[in-house]
Amino acid sequence: MEFLDPGGPMMKLVYKLQAEDYKFDFPVSYLPGPVKASIQERVLPDSPLYHNKVQFPPPGGLGLNLALSPFEYYLFFFALSLITQKPLPGALHIRTSDCAYFILVDRYLSWFLPTEGNVLPLLSSSPGAPSPSPAPRTPAMPFASYGLHHTSLLKRHISHQTSVNADPASHEIWRSETLLQVFVEMWLHHYSLEMYQKMQSPHAKEPFMPTEEHVLVVRLLLKHLHAFSHSLKAEQLSPSAHSHAASPLEEFKRAAVPRFVQQKLYLFLQHCFGHWPLDASFRAVLEMWLSYLQPWRYAPEKQAQSSDSQARCVSERWAPFVQENLLMYTKLFVGFLSRALRTDLVSPKNALMVFRVAKVFAQPNLAEMIQKGEQLFLEPELVIPHRQHRLLAAPPFTSSFLSSWPPAVTDNSFKVKSHVYGLEGQDCKYTPMFGPEVRTLVLRLAQLITQAKQTAKCLSDQCGESAAARPFLSWLGFCPTDTNGSYAANDLDELGQDSVRKTDEYLEKALEYLCQMFRLSEAQLAQLTLALGTTQDENGKKQLPDCIVGEDGLILTPLGRYQIINGLRKFDIEYQGDAELQPIRSYEIASLVRLLFRLSSAINCRFAGQMAALCSRADFLGSFCRYHLTEPGLADRHLLSPVQRGRTASRAQGPRLSLRFLGSYRTLLSLLLAFFVASLFCIGPLPCTLLLVLGYLLYAVAMTLLTERGKLHHL
Repeated sequence: MEFLDPGGPMMKLVYKLQAEDYKFDFPVSYLPGPVKASIQERVLPDSPLYHNKVQFPPPGGLGLNLALSPFEYYLFFFALSLITQKPLPGALHIRTSDCAYFILVDRYLSWFLPTEGNVLPLLSSSPGAPSPSPAPRTPAMPFASYGLHHTSLLKRHISHQTSVNADPASHEIWRSETLLQVFVEMWLHHYSLEMYQKMQSPHAKEPFMPTEEHVLVVRLLLKHLHAFSHSLKAEQLSPSAHSHAASPLEEFKRAAVPRFVQQKLYLFLQHCFGHWPLDASFRAVLEMWLSYLQPWRYAPEKQAQSSDSQARCVSERWAPFVQENLLMYTKLFVGFLSRALRTDLVSPKNALMVFRVAKVFAQPNLAEMIQKGEQLFLEPELVIPHRQHRLLAAPPFTSSFLSSWPPAVTDNSFKVKSHVYGLEGQDCKYTPMFGPEVRTLVLRLAQLITQAKQTAKCLSDQCGESAAARPFLSWLGFCPTDTNGSYAANDLDELGQDSVRKTDEYLEKALEYLCQMFRLSEAQLAQLTLALGTTQDENGKKQLPDCIVGEDGLILTPLGRYQIINGLRKFDIEYQGDAELQPIRSYEIASLVRLLFRLSSAINCRFAGQMAALCSRADFLGSFCRYHLTEPGLADRHLLSPVQRGRTASRAQGPRLSLRFLGSYRTLLSLLLAFFVASLFCIGPLPCTLLLVLGYLLYAVAMTLLTERGKLHHL
């Protein structure tokens, strides 16, 4: 950390080489896909970072290179290491914020994007040493798309410096520009507008996919950019200061986000929203997006705000930012809705993500600002020329980014339209966030939230009932036999009751925020809940899935399939086959079960006639044999599958002996405990066995009498 620190030995060496004008070759093949493809096609990328740096290989060379200064060369490889690092082994769980790379990025951003003062700290080791600066270079290859060559972005500060006593900010700001451009190019410029439009095809090839660590570092960059860009004082924000007395660093603060970051970040987020797995790891992308949407959280004046409720209202000062980033709010919100409608909201992590988004968008005055931005965009174009959108969205390059940045536009409608057309193209079809289409999606999400709350409560009740019904020895893993083999539909059993409570709290607050944003009434929510059939019957249990009666039995409707997939309702499934042929369970000894099955099958085959004769008797002995040799409740079972009904009905189930219960760990442990307790009273194994047999005979006689009495009562 000390070696690579912004003021450490490595940076001192970099600046020493920078002053001596060394050049280093950086392979173009290491650059992100769109940049690499553009350079290989001899089309100059839109970033001034690449101007006058592309070098053709000599005859017999291996490929294109960028001729970089030592500072640029170091930053390119530093940024490259984030997207080329190997993943850690699965056994290692290390927080990204504790890694050296993450901390170094934080230090570099704090150093080169300062929030206080107008001059960056000097890094020269000796007071009299000259400050390093990038040397100008001549262009090495022609580019087809820009015609005349333009000077480098970084040369502006050298050419305009007239003396040693000139403004030091204009000389030192090149480091800030370089760092920001390198980080944005290497971390965000993996998608272009053309590539994004091609990715809408289902047959498109999957491009670069960022990792969770990559996203967390980008979020750190956005936090620093917000603090840096909005650290201008009140007098520096006035139009007069902007036009006359602005320093290079102040101009850079105003233009950094819209000029270098906005478009690349938008395409980066669009790809993540559309291609990230539908699991809890999307939280990293979500928080990065929400951090960009809330610059007021990172502005320096936030420290001076009071803690009352009025301070949490979004100030009108941020209305221009919301309007100039309209698609970041509206289009990506619709993208999040489409993801949320496909996730399991019963999961606490998914419920938390819905809650976070709803809470951010429900901040006082934010929804009004978004609506105002949409109104400005939807205003009819009466005066604005059609082609000026592209002109503002992609200004031409001149001597530097400061002089090429277009003058401030006072027409708010023009700003919003330029933003939308610049990110989506002239032919974009804008869907208003507060229009009927998005409102329909919000209503569907409200339905799912209500259903998820009911599902979580139902599963919580089932967990409580099953826990109360477990025997004393359940802590050893010996639970009662479950012939139906049911499984929980989610992870609530593992997370416990506290998780259910958190899920309910997140969903309750999310629903409240959505109703507040889109002005949904309680009557609308109640009507939607009833429309999907989520009401409960008199006993508080879920009804069967929605279905109709056909010739072969019940047929699920689309609503019934939806209810089963989302765990809202289910059929009571019972095992209909031979109990002796069930799969061996985890609480049984596999070899012993197979041995007992062979033994019982041999006995049943050898004495089938005698057992049938005994069970046909009408006296007590016949009742006693029927209790032990026939499967209880077999005659009362009804088949649910019409396909197997005839086949199973034709198969006779005669009296037979079943010894499978002796292969259960629970039965064997119970016998061992009985022998152990008997030994404490000085009772040997043989007397203990006789006592167990006698006790079971008494129990069997009592159960036989109760069973026969129950049958007579039913008759």
